Amino acid sequence: MKIKTILSLAVALAVLSFTGSYAQKKSKEDKALEKEWKKKLKQLDALSYKKLVEDQASLRSENSELSTKVTNLESEVMSKNTELEKSKGENTKLAEEVASNVTKSGVKPNEKGVLFKVQIGAFRNKDLSKYFDKNPNFSGDVDADGTKKYTLCYFNDYWEADKFKKYLREMGVSDAWIVAYKNGNRVDIKEVLEGVQNPNN
Repeated sequence: MKIKTILSLAVALAVLSFTGSYAQKKSKEDKALEKEWKKKLKQLDALSYKKLVEDQASLRSENSELSTKVTNLESEVMSKNTELEKSKGENTKLAEEVASNVTKSGVKPNEKGVLFKVQIGAFRNKDLSKYFDKNPNFSGDVDADGTKKYTLCYFNDYWEADKFKKYLREMGVSDAWIVAYKNGNRVDIKEVLEGVQNPNN
């Protein structure tokens, strides 16, 4: 009996010693925080505690739903990216077909008469002239101030050029527009459009 009592006292002293040393290690801020939350805990009745538990369960459920939504949105993004890549491939194929049709038409840049080209940009610091020789459908002009204007393809028919311009704009070349040449010289498009009729009218 005495041995049990002595052992119990020893255990109690060890616990008190540990608790005391732990309490000494706590900072003033920790002690103040602990005191504040002990007060709040005392003020918490059974119904308030029940509400906290229910709120926690509701938040967990909401979090699970949001995670599912995020997963679904990620799947949608992947699907849209796949569609976008497919569209890019189709646009590239379409552009190649149009360029191929223009090449087959036999139109040459030095041909006499009126030609239409689609300008894709005007730059001061970009020189792409090295690509002209190997690409008969790619050409350009240089203005007196050094601005380089680059064009794609040659068309005898204005409305074919207009169709090509629209394809380019659909592919993201927003600055694409039609320019006119008469006997090899660039001219104001109004000079050559008189009498040109829209086949859709």
